[in-house]
Amino acid sequence: MHKPYFSIIIPAYNRQKYLKIAVESVLAQSFNDYELIIIDDASNDNTESYIKNISTIHHSINYIKNPKNLGISKSRNVGLKNAKGEFICFLDSDDRFRHDKLQITYNYIKEKTDIKIFHTKELWFKNGQYLEPKVYHENPNGYIFKNTVKLCCISPSTAAIHKSIFSDIGIFDENLPVCEDYDLWLRITARYSVALIPLYLTIKQGGLPDQMSQKFSCMDKFRIYALEKILASNTLNPDNYKIAVNELIKKCEIYIKGASKHNNYSDLDKYTKIITKYTYAN
Repeated sequence: MHKPYFSIIIPAYNRQKYLKIAVESVLAQSFNDYELIIIDDASNDNTESYIKNISTIHHSINYIKNPKNLGISKSRNVGLKNAKGEFICFLDSDDRFRHDKLQITYNYIKEKTDIKIFHTKELWFKNGQYLEPKVYHENPNGYIFKNTVKLCCISPSTAAIHKSIFSDIGIFDENLPVCEDYDLWLRITARYSVALIPLYLTIKQGGLPDQMSQKFSCMDKFRIYALEKILASNTLNPDNYKIAVNELIKKCEIYIKGASKHNNYSDLDKYTKIITKYTYAN
């Protein structure tokens, strides 16, 4: 039985009105050796009927509906467990691929056979308006752990990851409702070199009211969790360990300022103890 070269995983929860654009951007690809896995996270809109209708025409679609709402991390992991492709791509339900995204990525993979993770540039739109990326959003290349600890410098919708990486570093952390990608990139970039494809091959849509970034006012506590976890994993070399500690302390200090402002004494105590632990240990 033929195994597709790419497995493209789209998780979706009540996103039917956006999902159509994402799905059609995959079905219109110039490279067609792929499977499209759509994880419906127990939607109660028209997602199921929409996907089942197009699945009768496009047999490359594998539609899986979760029995209950599991969240983004578990949904992506369901996709990973069902993926047959050599390389895994993720696509958020409100993003889309450019027409030649898979073909160009395939060409780079064949050229750089020692690399197992690739990502591309992306065009950003918010409320229909183009956003000029800031300097600190510049896409990095190579061993980029030092970039990754500062911010999520790889967008899931731009990445192509060899499936063997997940056997090595693990899958998405299901304890994280957000910043699950930040946690994944920490674990990957601590061990692997990343190749940037310097072309705008993904289009990202922001500013939507139901996006996860709109639901959580403070994301740093989840990034602090991820940093503590990678520090405890004994997988970092001395330089990367120091980089992670410095960033952890910085993020804790920022979080403490907010906790102090809102008289959140339990968080003040918790994150002060984290700073003390790593300050005296290093």
